[in-house]
Amino acid sequence: MSTNPEKLAEGTLISHLLELRDRLLRAMIAIGIAFVPCMFYSNQIFSFIAQPLLSKLPQGGNLIATGVMTPFTTPFKLAFFTGVLIAMPYVIFQLWSFVAPGLYRNERRFAVPLLASSIILFYVGIAFAFYFVFPVMFQFFASTTPKGVAMMTDINNYLDFVVTMFFCFGLAFEVPVAVVLLVVMGMVKVAALKKNRGYVLIGIFILAALLTPPDAISQCSLAIPMYALYEAGILMAQVLVRKKAQAELVKTDK
Repeated sequence: MSTNPEKLAEGTLISHLLELRDRLLRAMIAIGIAFVPCMFYSNQIFSFIAQPLLSKLPQGGNLIATGVMTPFTTPFKLAFFTGVLIAMPYVIFQLWSFVAPGLYRNERRFAVPLLASSIILFYVGIAFAFYFVFPVMFQFFASTTPKGVAMMTDINNYLDFVVTMFFCFGLAFEVPVAVVLLVVMGMVKVAALKKNRGYVLIGIFILAALLTPPDAISQCSLAIPMYALYEAGILMAQVLVRKKAQAELVKTDK
């Protein structure tokens, strides 16, 4: 009895699509579960996120809400973003579970620590922005406010700014992972990464200028860690290349 290749391929595609649907559904449920408690404490979460700016405002200074529904919609939006951040490891785990069966064993062994480190680095980038960059940045903005001007920021604009900065710093801290991936995939050599340090440094400062507010403090706060992480990525890639070469040498000797 012969098997029709087209039907076999169609059945495989449908099974993959069904599995992808199940994985995405689980990820959405996880986000929903994380979102529910965040929604109940949305005002407290917003007060916590607003603290770096509120602590730098002049005495009696506050954030304002210029829209009728803004006092509700802004904390609600923040609760959703918080739920996504909390559920992100599980969401990535579901995507990994979908992709992993198609990888070789050595690829899976390499990808797992890389995936874990990318998640951790993203959270570290957010924490760095919140605890180290925001206090310095908002202090600078508050100190440069012209006389006679009251610094009153709309809560929705503030949230958009904070989320953008979190995203930028989270991605910036993924630089070592990107460098290691480029080297391991053979797209670039470690020697080329070292040789082009100057161009990379200029590119990082230009990128930081585009992503951050137009002041030198914000730009340097993003650019300097990015370049340090670039150097860390080169070191990690060097170690991996050396280990790979040693492993191939052992195989050749055998």
